[in-house]
Amino acid sequence: MWSRVLLLFVALQLSCAPSAYEALLAHQLSPDKPFCEGAEEPPPSRLQEVWARFTEPLAQGLNGIHVLDDGAGALSARGWLSDNATTSIDIQYFIFSADNVGLIAVERLLAAAERGVQVRLLVDDLLVDGDSLLLLALNAHPNVAIRIYNPSINIGKNMAGKLTSMAANFRRVNQRMHNKTFIVDKRVAITGGRNVADEYFDFNREFLFRDRDVLVFGPEVVQVSSSFDAFWTSDLSWPLELVLEKPDDFDPPLVWDKLHRYACDPARFVPAFRERIERVPETWAVLSREGHLVWSDKVRFVSDLPGKNMQKRSLKGGGASTDAMIHLLEGAKESILIQSPYVVLTKLGLGLLRSAIERGVKVHILTNSLASTDNYPAFSGYKRVRKKLLKLGVELFEFRPDADLRRTLVTAPVLADASMGLHAKSMVVDEQRVVIGTFNMDPRSANLNTECVVIIDSNKLGKRLAKQMRYEMRAENAWQVSLVENPDSKAGFWKSFQVMWSRLIPRSLL
Repeated sequence: MWSRVLLLFVALQLSCAPSAYEALLAHQLSPDKPFCEGAEEPPPSRLQEVWARFTEPLAQGLNGIHVLDDGAGALSARGWLSDNATTSIDIQYFIFSADNVGLIAVERLLAAAERGVQVRLLVDDLLVDGDSLLLLALNAHPNVAIRIYNPSINIGKNMAGKLTSMAANFRRVNQRMHNKTFIVDKRVAITGGRNVADEYFDFNREFLFRDRDVLVFGPEVVQVSSSFDAFWTSDLSWPLELVLEKPDDFDPPLVWDKLHRYACDPARFVPAFRERIERVPETWAVLSREGHLVWSDKVRFVSDLPGKNMQKRSLKGGGASTDAMIHLLEGAKESILIQSPYVVLTKLGLGLLRSAIERGVKVHILTNSLASTDNYPAFSGYKRVRKKLLKLGVELFEFRPDADLRRTLVTAPVLADASMGLHAKSMVVDEQRVVIGTFNMDPRSANLNTECVVIIDSNKLGKRLAKQMRYEMRAENAWQVSLVENPDSKAGFWKSFQVMWSRLIPRSLL
């Protein structure tokens, strides 16, 4: 019952979201100013130039790996790749917001399509804080195709339709596409924890996510691209025009023009950040010389199949990503470092950690505190297992919203003293095997949502990321939790109250 109430609350939030589409047409977001008059034609793509620098390692079958830790750096990488794509851009996301970053992203995809690039965008039906009519306008371009994964809860449905769907297809409504991939010319890919919204890329003035992506180029990109194709061609992925009706006054070229005007406004697309995007090839060259670009022939992309466990009746079932995580935990010999915003371990997960600790493996976990979390139901699930983790011998740390790492990690040109929450989903085993992806340590990732991870076997990267993760567990960035002390009281009454009622939600849905 209470899980249905939770989904009803989500549906109400989605139905009440403000329309960025209407605001754009009303000039509230994109004033008619002559910023576009001096815009130059886009220069020729430099992707081949960058690719040519790495001819030798690529010829050896190695994969280039670069960890995207800061949000602005992750956004500039996506921006440059969009601007320099020559044949295709394939993207899938769980959240695609219609905030400033989302609008600029849509405009850059439109600009690529106008150059002749074939753009495919796959988004989950929840479309949290998104605007389906903006996507419908983008979809109207002949070089763009947009599909909706598992359209069962939101897009094209009124409240009655949402309630009916939840009552008739409860399990299906709960099965979401949590994968995040960004693939350009089928040669370069980005995957990891970030969705498309201001807070993932250091552009929200009130709240930011500490997140992590990984950029991959080389032979393993073929597997990322194959996974995208599997989702794109799945029966669960519906063309947007079959899900959503066009308004009577629908005028895509007008929307395209407004999007371009919006992106030309220096108050929206900050000139300093536009310049940073243009400097990406030089930035990558420096990173390569300094050893931040890691080469490995042991890189594996693992993704769940679309429709994960759709045929089952219960809320359990596992999947390829779950099996990969279990295998890594079972193989640990010395250490396990985990960053996960949500830690809601089942008996299986607790058993895996117990077995590792009994083998002499040291386990450290960093997750959100009540003060930093964005998900109170998930925190309530974590709170139910917190003492069990401590009794097993896990070294447990909770992220501070005022973490000192903001001073170096937040590199956007418009900085603010925003609070921060953890959203990175990473693991390092024995300082050798690195996992970066979308997988949360909770039942939803294990059994319901489709997830994807990149697994890299590299001593160099393993040691470097382990050092970074340990730094984020230090006192200036996180509170260490014990059986007698935790930082819940630092969050205030309202957050504690929301966690209290969230205990009514079954842990299998968290």
